[in-house]
This record gives sequence, structure tokens and C-alpha cells, in this order.
Amino acid sequence: METFFHFFVTSVLTGLIWVIQVVHYPSFKWIAATDYVSYAVFHTNRITYVVAPLMLAELFFTLRLFFLNDIPLPLIWSATILTLIVWASTFFLQVPLHGILASHKDLVAIERLVSTNWIRTVAWSLKATVLGWIVLKMITGKAGLQ
Repeated sequence: METFFHFFVTSVLTGLIWVIQVVHYPSFKWIAATDYVSYAVFHTNRITYVVAPLMLAELFFTLRLFFLNDIPLPLIWSATILTLIVWASTFFLQVPLHGILASHKDLVAIERLVSTNWIRTVAWSLKATVLGWIVLKMITGKAGLQ
């Protein structure tokens, strides 16, 4: 049952990152410079309330995969590596860029935020696919899971 919850949480994060990637982050360049810092701080504070609990839940479920006997190790490692990619990108790329954008409007930083965020967008999409495949195999009882 926890694999279903894991898939759900990852799917929510995947949908959220796609909206952020194609709508939200690109819209940063349209915010007036006079309002930008207030907007950037507002965005960071509010999105953290949505994303942080989901990312922590996803990390918990990812670690729990190693204790489930019915999922092949290559799939567990695939999900784990994709989760680590998301976390690394978040903390080494997106968080520092948000730090820059919290002090002033910087079009180069906005473009870098949009371009580097594709790492998370692709990683979460791939992870949702891996987990979706696992859930499908669990539901149908098909071969492929131990």
C-alpha cells in the first residue's frame, strides 16, 4: 500500500513541477522590478509550505523501498537516484538562485532558474514513470516484480 502512496506523492510533485516549469518560473521575468523582491520572498515562503512536506514524504517512501521485498533492486535504485538528483538540484541550484532573486530582480538568474529546473522536471517525471510501472505491475499481478 505504501508504494501507492509513494506514487501518489511523486505524481503530485511531478504535476506541480511541470506547472512551475512552464508557467510559474517563466512568469518571474514579467514581475516589475519594484515589486520583485516582495514577490520572490512571497513565492519562496508559500511554495515551501506546499513542497517541503511532499518532498520529505517522498524521501521517506524512497528510503522505505529498500525494505520492500517485492520490488526489484534496479527499480529501487532508479527511484533512489532520481530522488537524489531532485534533492541535489534543489539545494545546489534552485535554492541559491532563489537566494539571489530574493535580493533583486536578475534576468540572468531567472533564465538560469528556468533552465536548471528542467533537471528536477525530468527527474520527477522519470520517477513517476518508474513508480507508475511498479504500481501497474502490482495491480495486474504481472511478472517483473519478485
